Amino acid sequence: MVSGQQLTSSLRTDQFDFHLPGELIAQKPIDGPRDRSRLLVYERKSHQLKHSQFRDHAAWLQPGDLLIMNNSKVIPARLRGRKAGSGGKFEIFLLEEITHNQWLVMLKPGKRTRPGTLIEIQTAAERTQPLMCEVISKTTDGHYCVTFHGSKRVDEQLEDIGEIPLPPYIQRTGKPSKEDQERYQTVYADKNGSVAAPTAGLHYTPELLETLRKHGVQLSWVTLHVGLGTFNPIKTEWATDHRMHEERYEISEDTMRAEQAAKKAGRRVIAVGTTSLRVLESVASIWSTDQPARPIKQKTDIFIYPPYRFGLTDGLITNFHLPQSSLMMLVSAFSSPGSLEGIQILKDLYAEAVKERYRFFSFGDAMMIL
Repeated sequence: MVSGQQLTSSLRTDQFDFHLPGELIAQKPIDGPRDRSRLLVYERKSHQLKHSQFRDHAAWLQPGDLLIMNNSKVIPARLRGRKAGSGGKFEIFLLEEITHNQWLVMLKPGKRTRPGTLIEIQTAAERTQPLMCEVISKTTDGHYCVTFHGSKRVDEQLEDIGEIPLPPYIQRTGKPSKEDQERYQTVYADKNGSVAAPTAGLHYTPELLETLRKHGVQLSWVTLHVGLGTFNPIKTEWATDHRMHEERYEISEDTMRAEQAAKKAGRRVIAVGTTSLRVLESVASIWSTDQPARPIKQKTDIFIYPPYRFGLTDGLITNFHLPQSSLMMLVSAFSSPGSLEGIQILKDLYAEAVKERYRFFSFGDAMMIL
């Protein structure tokens, strides 16, 4: 586990607020191919701002650049059920598997739910026996430990019993559509575990990835399973009092070697998304490029905010984030590493995006900071 702020500072959470018209919150994926989204490009050295299209972002990259992408896959983590006996409705949100068929979950309603409560899970297909979930205990942070009865692993049944959990700011009258399920997943996702998408990667198509390779851009992968805490607002008056949630990550020896080679050759390492960046900076706190490359698998609660100095990351591709969020703080820090100037820089960039009617949040447009 790593917690990573190198310099302390007194930052008020409301310093990271901005005005966002509600109609700019993207409620659905952009029509057409994923890479038709817009791209706001900011070059830190020149302070130049350019408007582009995501499908053209190879023009801003150099042969030899290394893109680090998060290949975590969103699981159908939202289950619906009824209390055995009374029939009362429950929503079960899977957070993390503890052991075989035992999970840490969020329950709705949950305040009066007691250990021993049995919930029958609703399924899409007929079953000879119902799938039962038993509440075992309540945790100190208000979550629950539950056990699913049956020999078959629950994570192998999620396509039948679960729903893709869209963010709370995306409004749906019913269950997520087939388009939602497809587009709220990167084309390269192959490691089950996230309850929210690493959204910067949603813009990539297989064709665009091939274009990047032909351009001489290297692609490498990390895995960070995005937790529910990614949607948690910062509730403390002082940003520095906020405590980040833990998330599981892993990085292979091959990716470590690729980073090592890029840094030693003076080539840029560019994170696709804040999740990839958090992996890179977590690694930077426990490993240097002078050390042998090795796989790493652990948890991180790294919290990045101005005036953080970055260890491995030279560029960032990311979506537009919620006001007063930890992700906005991270991008502010990256906009001007080692100083507080990034706070105003990012506010100005966001103001430009609002003026130009960019689409915000998970299904929205993207920005590139180099």
